[in-house]
Amino acid sequence: MPPKPTPTPLHQLAAGPPADTFALLADKQKGTTRDGKPFFTCKFRDLRRTVSVMVWADSSHFAAAESWQPGGFFKLRGVYSEHDKYGPQLDASHIREVIDADRADGFREADFYDRSRFDSDAMFAELRTLAEKEISDEPLRRLTLTLLDTHAAPLKQLPASDRRFYPFPGGWLEHVLNVTRNCVFLADRYTAHYPDLSPPLNRDLIVSAAVLHDLGRVAELSLPDVPGQPPEQTVDGRLFGHISLGRDLIRDAAADIPDLNPDLLTLLEHVVVSHLTLPEWGSPRLPAIPEVLVLHHADDLDAKLEMYVRCLTRDTSAGPFTDPDPVLKKPLLKRRTV
Repeated sequence: MPPKPTPTPLHQLAAGPPADTFALLADKQKGTTRDGKPFFTCKFRDLRRTVSVMVWADSSHFAAAESWQPGGFFKLRGVYSEHDKYGPQLDASHIREVIDADRADGFREADFYDRSRFDSDAMFAELRTLAEKEISDEPLRRLTLTLLDTHAAPLKQLPASDRRFYPFPGGWLEHVLNVTRNCVFLADRYTAHYPDLSPPLNRDLIVSAAVLHDLGRVAELSLPDVPGQPPEQTVDGRLFGHISLGRDLIRDAAADIPDLNPDLLTLLEHVVVSHLTLPEWGSPRLPAIPEVLVLHHADDLDAKLEMYVRCLTRDTSAGPFTDPDPVLKKPLLKRRTV
């Protein structure tokens, strides 16, 4: 008896003979043909590729497909191809749910769940420590820490955005921690560079805004019930967006800190509201104080660099350039010698 073939990772499948692979069912939609016959369009994925699998009414898998749930793991055997219009396809001859014995063939749930490379508890602790040490104004520090502690549980699990940058659990913390670290450095750098500015750059304002600039994500996004699925926007998220929701959270919490300087609170709200700087990027107001620029460029740099790195490290296309990235809307050069 010939040896059982070793499953190939989904993102490594190529046109050729049938191959076995493991995949997560990301989506299942039921449709009807022109003849009135039902079918399922299934999207199976790993971290780097999503393929479409059609399950027709006359397929041996159709009855079982009725009970398949997104978020479940499956072993598939099929022929891979890429359609000019519909993209990656798998013509599957065998589909079954994963069983414990598949672990001996290399199946691991962690291969299908994208998340931050860093521990969320450790990142949260570092972000909280930065707020404690780097914000000297005591009421502003108390406001910042109160908001972090109040929303600690979702902040440890949220992505930084739903599909653009850091779109995975722990992404909010990874992004905000990077932005805050950079803002501490930049605030010191530019305060020293412009000693004649009066009043000087408000370091406390920059650091607090760095920690809180995307706080509204906790009200904009709801964590998925199924691991590995993208978050959904809440009703308030769709109506108002994370910037307005973040300002509301800050203002509500500030009502319980009567000794907070009202002018400082107003400036904090302005930095949060205007940090995207451009209306086409979603900014309700243009920046009116220089502290916004420090946060904006630290924020934009970190988000863009993460998108570049994710595109470059996960692209599987041939040639010197990546496939056009759907978020960046361009290909990137990946074949370099220096």
